[in-house]
Amino acid sequence: MTPTHHHPETLADFLAKIRKWYEEDHQSFATLFRAMIAHVVPLPDDTPEEVRYDWRGKTIDQLCDFFSEWYEAGWTTKPNDGLNYIEKFSWLTYENDYGMVFVTCGPGLEMTADFTHLQGMQMDDEGPQGQELIKIWKDELGARMDDFTKGPWKTFNEFFVRELLDASKRPIDAQDDNSVVVAPTDCVINMIVDDLAEETPIPVKSVTMNVKQLLADSEYYKKFVPEKNSHGEIIQPGGTAVSCILMPDTYHWYHAPVAGEVVEAHDDIGGVYYGMRDFPQLLNKGNVGYGFDYEMFDNFRRGYLIFRTVFTDPHGAEHETYVAMVTVGMNSIASVRYESPFRNPQQPVPVSKGDRIGNFQYGGSLNILLFQYGRFPALQLHMGQRIGTLEQQDRTEKLFTHHRHHGPRHHHLTF
Repeated sequence: MTPTHHHPETLADFLAKIRKWYEEDHQSFATLFRAMIAHVVPLPDDTPEEVRYDWRGKTIDQLCDFFSEWYEAGWTTKPNDGLNYIEKFSWLTYENDYGMVFVTCGPGLEMTADFTHLQGMQMDDEGPQGQELIKIWKDELGARMDDFTKGPWKTFNEFFVRELLDASKRPIDAQDDNSVVVAPTDCVINMIVDDLAEETPIPVKSVTMNVKQLLADSEYYKKFVPEKNSHGEIIQPGGTAVSCILMPDTYHWYHAPVAGEVVEAHDDIGGVYYGMRDFPQLLNKGNVGYGFDYEMFDNFRRGYLIFRTVFTDPHGAEHETYVAMVTVGMNSIASVRYESPFRNPQQPVPVSKGDRIGNFQYGGSLNILLFQYGRFPALQLHMGQRIGTLEQQDRTEKLFTHHRHHGPRHHHLTF
């Protein structure tokens, strides 16, 4: 996309635009679409019915019909069903290099940006449909709404980023102990890797996460990758990465995981909206994010913050360390919104543990935390601290339980 790109303001205009692109093969839109469809991979046998959509043999007309159904479903989607259309659409890129190319560059990327813009307008609508959607979600959330303010909310997005009723609903652990790191938001946490490099192999899958690119070429990336001497020999290993994945029906503000100061931040690094080779595997039967291909998040819309903190060890010695928090917006609205002090500050910003940093509006989202070598060796809890919740079965089945896969199949692009 170029800086002069203008999004269609109605669904009809959006559909007319992509139909015209197809007819004219605008920037190879039709050629790439047909190549993608020709290489769609069959759905795994254990794919749940509610997320099944077989794209094999589909046409531009059926793509337009799918977008129409997705948009209309947006007015009535329950929290537990929020990922269904995303997953249906993601079968286009499931182990499909042609699909990945289509949705991450050129007119295919512009198409997903346009549709995301329409969904954003939909979620910001102040009419009765937005109020009805709020009611659907409130009814579904039930007693979990007790943690939050009671509204009213003018739009669904205002409801989605609803605020806590009071700070006691999410108390900050060890407020005066800078050595304690807290969860930045309501999330499912996974250790990604404990030896970061500029391009780091992720356990279980033979993929990489490019730390330098993830931090948009910030010089601070060097804090988290191995230190080398003048001969190129590693004299200190790389650090640790932790993923904090948000579920659609939870609290969507994120907060400072440590105290100190934010020495650098960028709140809106442009990138792609869709493009996962294996979206269902992200959910991975409840172990959300384990063994997932985090490399793709180098290219999603995101922001990042670099925290400098000083903590005291049990012997009274002080230590300085840096922590990075990468906020990734993916799928649907894909927004990354920071509070004003953290929008590209020109000087360090003092921060307390638990200070509110920003929010994600409706859509998929996660935080990736990066720690320096030796500073965060494992997830550690004190007795009595929350490690999870017992769930009702229908929520578990909708948000967590998906099929397992046994390694991706790779294809080579040929036209």
